[in-house]
Amino acid sequence: MAAQILSAIIVIIVGVGGCVAYFWGANKVLDLIFPSRGVKGEKAIDNLRKQAMIRPWLFIGPAMLVLVVYLIYPVIQTVYLSFHDRSGENFVGLSNYAWAFGDREFRSSILNNLLWLLVVPAACTFFGLIIAVLTDRIWWGAIAKSLIFLPLAISFVGASVIWKFIYEYRDAGQTQIGVLNAIVQALGGNPQFWISLPFWNNFFLMVILIWIQTGFAMVILSAALRGIPEETIEAAVIDGASPFQIFWKIMVPQIWGTIAVVWTTITILVLKVFDIVLTMTNGQWNSQVLANLMFDWMFRGGGDFGRGATIAVIIMLAVLPIMIWNIRQANRETGGH
Repeated sequence: MAAQILSAIIVIIVGVGGCVAYFWGANKVLDLIFPSRGVKGEKAIDNLRKQAMIRPWLFIGPAMLVLVVYLIYPVIQTVYLSFHDRSGENFVGLSNYAWAFGDREFRSSILNNLLWLLVVPAACTFFGLIIAVLTDRIWWGAIAKSLIFLPLAISFVGASVIWKFIYEYRDAGQTQIGVLNAIVQALGGNPQFWISLPFWNNFFLMVILIWIQTGFAMVILSAALRGIPEETIEAAVIDGASPFQIFWKIMVPQIWGTIAVVWTTITILVLKVFDIVLTMTNGQWNSQVLANLMFDWMFRGGGDFGRGATIAVIIMLAVLPIMIWNIRQANRETGGH
């Protein structure tokens, strides 16, 4: 443990120190190449203008390089591999895509993903909005928000392990250590192996992501609600509107853009969901999703680079239009077009 802590501290020091040294050194070099001090007239103005043009690139240049190396290139390589066989060497055209849409497990994964898309974004947004409204009305609302937001700080794998203990099943006659089965048994019911129940196990897995992401939705929507002018609410109260009418007819329409952004952000996350399924069921019992299927084909069963890359491309194509719309909507909300 001590070695890992020491290693982490060294990485932080080297990483932060390296960034500070880079930007300090880059600015020094820029000042030496285009000096503005000790230079008079048009030359000084011209050097300042050049510094202003170059300096932003000193900050975004490394980020752009990392983006190209670790994002743009992998996308191009993945598309390339999707047109090749399992070894990634022989061109096979669209045969991998034909296989995908003709494969039963792939179609089942799409249906499961669609089920996640229907339930998780709607549930997270709904619960986040309701909690944001309610917690603004109580004195201990900040504490409640902190507790609800806390699961977002937990990794998906960590959250899955927690929920595994909740869904834990022991054979009949044994003490049920799973919270859910213990409650069922206390009420006179029969314990169940919940995550192995076809169709319904998808909902048990969705609960984990809803538990994590509701805090995110709550924070964003709470900020949006506070941006609603008080005069609008007061006028509605004076006109005799009920709290329910104020909520649905005044609050919700004014933050609809933010609701849409939260919804689509969680939708993108759902399309890429992987960790929860891998940790809880590994795609067994008809709980497979596209990202986990991609992992199976790419790194298991001998490693089929062509089919794994094909599934990755399909996920990317599904995410891309939602992401573009989300960015445009976010820009519109902040006033940038």
